[in-house]
Amino acid sequence: MNGTGIGIDPNRTPHPGADHTPSSVIVVGCGPTGLLLAGDLAAAGVPVTLVEKRPHRISNLSRAIVVHARTLELLDARALAEEAESLGRRLDRMNLFTRLTVEFDTLPSRFNHLLILPQYEMERILERRAIEAGVRFRYETEVTGVGQDEDGVTVETRGPGGASETLRAQYVVGTDGMRSTVRNAVGLPFPGRSVIRSVLLADVRLAEPPKDVLSVHARGDAFVFFADFGDGYYRVVAWNRRRDIPESEPLHLEEVRETVRLAAGHDFGMHDARWLSRFHSDERQAPAYRVGRVFLAGDAAHVHTPAGGQGMNIGMQDAANLGWKLAAVLQGRADDALLDTYQTERHPVGTEAMRSSGAIVRLAMANHPWERGLRAVVATTLNILTSARRKLALQIAGVGVKYGAPAGAHRLTGSRVADVALEGGRLYEALRGGRFVLITPEEYADKTGLEDRLAVERRTGRGRDTRTTVLVRPDGYVAWAADSPSRSDIEEAVARHLGQSMAPVG
Repeated sequence: MNGTGIGIDPNRTPHPGADHTPSSVIVVGCGPTGLLLAGDLAAAGVPVTLVEKRPHRISNLSRAIVVHARTLELLDARALAEEAESLGRRLDRMNLFTRLTVEFDTLPSRFNHLLILPQYEMERILERRAIEAGVRFRYETEVTGVGQDEDGVTVETRGPGGASETLRAQYVVGTDGMRSTVRNAVGLPFPGRSVIRSVLLADVRLAEPPKDVLSVHARGDAFVFFADFGDGYYRVVAWNRRRDIPESEPLHLEEVRETVRLAAGHDFGMHDARWLSRFHSDERQAPAYRVGRVFLAGDAAHVHTPAGGQGMNIGMQDAANLGWKLAAVLQGRADDALLDTYQTERHPVGTEAMRSSGAIVRLAMANHPWERGLRAVVATTLNILTSARRKLALQIAGVGVKYGAPAGAHRLTGSRVADVALEGGRLYEALRGGRFVLITPEEYADKTGLEDRLAVERRTGRGRDTRTTVLVRPDGYVAWAADSPSRSDIEEAVARHLGQSMAPVG
């Protein structure tokens, strides 16, 4: 590793570049969202090409550093969570504004913590999976135009050396960030505003580090956020209300020290910066995540303040929601209308993330004495009210998300399913391979005829939940549930959601 990036041998074979085989899906943007989506599609047998305008390099400089419980669950369903956990640092709770503690160790998840893991580590994990699954990569390839018709999408590109090329696919997904070329090409606005400008970002060593792995300090006109990478470096995010300097201006370590002293009282012996940068934080959201055959995910669809560390996580959760739906439609197992549920399910999640992260930042930015007094009251009240504090933790961690359900549906429909013990192992092990999982007390023959897309399991133990039959979607949410359903009820639900009936019993 060096100060400019983590190199990967460009001579190895996974990035052919000259492969002109048509893809069913083109994913534009090689961050965590695009890598997870492309890997899911390829693992499901869907031909996919990932287009990225940057050269092939995973930088060791990145803004996102937090992985939340829901994202870890999704990684577990892809056999990647154990590796991520081994590379990161666990944190049971997060302190905000001294008076407010957000507790993650009470989460109803196997991963009842947050994980400090830089984005570049996540990208390495996801890139390796995508390569192994057969994703075709095109680096140094810039999208210059997107057009669509009834049969597919045409993507105009400019490759290395300025050569133009036209690519064709049935669907395109823009995961190409806040300044998304794909979003602009389909004419979608990106309404919102800048919430905070001239934020300072630095990775430094500290002679006197904070006692917590992650901490926030706010005082007067400044605040600072610290996160311990575990390799001797700390991420510092700092802001001084009185200094609104253009992002183009060079940033020096002394300015970061000065801002940290204002927010925390001292600079923790800051030295040896390996990265210094300015950025601004916006709150923006596209009104639609789908325009015909073109979709948006991650920062191309929504951006919000970094408070709570939700950005990378929500993007990866977008990808997990969209991937199995695209595969089902492309393989003829579902109607195109299924893809509309991506908008109805994920758009509200992006909106809520803007609200919650924005509220945290606005509390941190409190300027007038009455605003700082309100911050103290809110923090103290949340600490006293366990239920409110728990709701905040569930929202930030992503495990509190529930999707809408049809009228008359079972109470569990649309809910995220926590990992449970099954006779054949754990639920999230059964979800590996992108399959639905039917958890039922019913006895079925060994062969259902749907083994490639459905696992049938029985829950261990006793109690009310063991009598409820649940059909779990590949992304870990309940597609259908019923208490003591008949065999025909179960088979009808499976046929409706999987596009094919189970084989006759016996």
